[in-house]
Amino acid sequence: MSSPARTDLGRALCIITGASRGFGRTVAREMSRLLKPGSALVLTARSVDELRALQAELAESEAGRAGLLVECVVADLSEADGLESIVKASKVAFSEDMDHVLLVNNAASLGDVSRYAKSFTDMAEVDSYLSVNVSSSLCLTASVLQAFPQRPGQLRTVVNISSLCALQPFRSWVLYCTGKAARDMMFRVLAEEEPDVRVLNYAPGPLDTAMQTVARSRTADPDVRKSFSDMFAQGQLLTCEASCSKLMKLLLEDGYTTGAHIDVYDV
Repeated sequence: MSSPARTDLGRALCIITGASRGFGRTVAREMSRLLKPGSALVLTARSVDELRALQAELAESEAGRAGLLVECVVADLSEADGLESIVKASKVAFSEDMDHVLLVNNAASLGDVSRYAKSFTDMAEVDSYLSVNVSSSLCLTASVLQAFPQRPGQLRTVVNISSLCALQPFRSWVLYCTGKAARDMMFRVLAEEEPDVRVLNYAPGPLDTAMQTVARSRTADPDVRKSFSDMFAQGQLLTCEASCSKLMKLLLEDGYTTGAHIDVYDV
């Protein structure tokens, strides 16, 4: 018999990357409503204005008025000092009575989808993409787990915002598919190595975001481009709010197999 789902995420420290827009911004909003008083959000992105606007919005929310601490860290995840600044801010925001440390690895870029795989001969270009989308996720996760080691009575959760592209190849999307597949495997390995950490690869589905706009206009492969255009025209794109509610359901029920890849349509 399964235990009943929780109604909140506890008194938690929540770190969210790519929080300034799109799905990350929605995760920050939705998560703030599920945190007990005394919790803290550490929001990071490269866009200072959008981060500050979100911080102000959350400060005026019910959670903000109840004492939710919201810290913003403007950081480039591909730079070591950017990762260090996130961990430093997280340590400052943390308090000993917190019973949950939750990291959401959301930040990601689409990469150049206007070309096919055989055109990527510049190693520096590929390395730059993988640094932002793969290396930074591993290094930030490792740094957070070291900064907040296992303690009795404390839950640690790591969420990777994944994609169908982690499992299925899309022509002219070699960078994005490679990055998403690598991240999924990275967190599956983490789940094997750290059984006390709850690890989730969540694929949020085709979201109505700026990334989808780029996909419809820049994708080189005509069939892939048409599939995205048709989804948009037929109203099949999901709102960030609809997908995020499924992620929150997974986290509250906490019944998934650690390390699993779960698609929004499976929830």
